[in-house]
Amino acid sequence: MTDYKAFFQGKNVLITGGLGFVGSNLAIALAEAGARVTIVDNMLPRQGGNLFNIEPVKDKVRVNLSDVRNQLSMNHLVRDQEIIFHLAGQVNHVDSMRNPIQDLDINCHGTLSLMQALRYHNREALVIYSGTRGEYGSSVALPVAEDHPTNPKGLYAVTNLAAEKMIIVYNQVYGIPSVCLRITNTYGPRHQMMHDEYGVFNWFIKKAIDNEPLPVFGDGMIIRDFLYIDDLVECMLMTARTSAARGEVFNVGAGQPVTFRALAEKIVAIAGSGSCTFTEFTRERSEVEPGDYWADIGKIKRVVGWEPRTSMEDGIRATIEFYRRNREHYWLEDRRPEDIDVVL
Repeated sequence: MTDYKAFFQGKNVLITGGLGFVGSNLAIALAEAGARVTIVDNMLPRQGGNLFNIEPVKDKVRVNLSDVRNQLSMNHLVRDQEIIFHLAGQVNHVDSMRNPIQDLDINCHGTLSLMQALRYHNREALVIYSGTRGEYGSSVALPVAEDHPTNPKGLYAVTNLAAEKMIIVYNQVYGIPSVCLRITNTYGPRHQMMHDEYGVFNWFIKKAIDNEPLPVFGDGMIIRDFLYIDDLVECMLMTARTSAARGEVFNVGAGQPVTFRALAEKIVAIAGSGSCTFTEFTRERSEVEPGDYWADIGKIKRVVGWEPRTSMEDGIRATIEFYRRNREHYWLEDRRPEDIDVVL
């Protein structure tokens, strides 16, 4: 990964949702680059928050067990921060349909609380927002560029799009610098492994490690764009230090189409265990399935100079190795190390 120490050394950085999959990998990279990292996370069940995720840097980061919807907490946490990576959110597509009020509250109310805190207490902080490629809905042209129509199929994607628009408004009206990322399906170490309701890629890896069938929906020919977590982290870091990116919306993806069938076969081959099987879509999944997608990443290549560097084979291999080493921390309920620096 590119050396970011010159830029991030000594910078105050806040990561909302920082104990989850993306946030923890980002926190590790930032702490190792010399940033002063504060994590806020509410450890909502089933969303992937896990204190073991930050084990490599547990003595280098501060953790605040709070909620982005708590206005007083956010007012306090944003003070003196220079960069804020806003990753906190309800990220379960199926849960967003089962419990839409909670989805709206976390993704929209939470984002609004953060932006209001910045409006009154720190308008200079840069906000990097992690949105989703689901904001586009069903693709009308492939690959999907940033000017593609936004027509989300699930409420999770609707609330992500609304949160993105809120951040853009606060940028335009109050001058709070921001960058909004529409991120494709991401896989790799530190993803939750307790259920399959988001992160199908990692769920396939779990099944392979357990030497079980990988359940491929339909005929397996639906296309996706899969991005390795280290590439996403590098993208976020490069975006944060690129002044020309401020005020922009970017696709973030591998830009390479892969079918679910090919993905499952590749995982089984690399793991040396597991098998592929085909199954029908559940009603809940079929209702929010957008169909084929892969990203046009030309804009972020141009403006930020980023492009993914990890091959799918290398990413799968690294992910399998991580979970085989750390299985007990992900196959079971989340655990909290007693010696972590937790600030309440």
